[in-house]
Amino acid sequence: MSRNTGLKQRVVTTFQRRVANPVLRHVPLQTVLETTGRTSGLPRRTPIGGRRVGDTFWLVSEYGEKSHYIRNIKADPSVRVRIRGRWHEGTAHLLPDDDPVARLRTLPRANSAAVRVLGVELLTVRVDLRG
Repeated sequence: MSRNTGLKQRVVTTFQRRVANPVLRHVPLQTVLETTGRTSGLPRRTPIGGRRVGDTFWLVSEYGEKSHYIRNIKADPSVRVRIRGRWHEGTAHLLPDDDPVARLRTLPRANSAAVRVLGVELLTVRVDLRG
C-alpha cells in the first residue's frame, strides 16, 4: 500500500468512524451490518450499502481485509443485517475470487460510486440470510 493510499484510508475511516457512522446507524432506513467484536465480544454496527436478492444480501467492502467489520466476520461469520428497518440474521462469506467491480454494477449506484472512489482494496461479501 502506498503512502498516499494509507493516508486516504486513515482520513476516510476516521471520518466514517467519528462522524458518519454514529449518525447513519440511527437512521431507520439505513442498512446496517451488525458483527460481533473479535476482541470485545460486543455487537458492532456499521452502516453499509448493498442489495438483497432473495435470501442473500450482497455488499462490497472498500478496504477489504483491513476493514474492522471484515476482521470481525473472519472471527465470527454470524451477523445481522438491518434492511428497511427490519433485522435479519445471517452468515457472512468473504468472496476474494468474486469480481468486486462487476459486483458493484449490480448494487445501488450512489453507494457503489462512493466505494469505487474511496475504496482501496475491494472485497465482495455475501450474507446468507435466515428468516
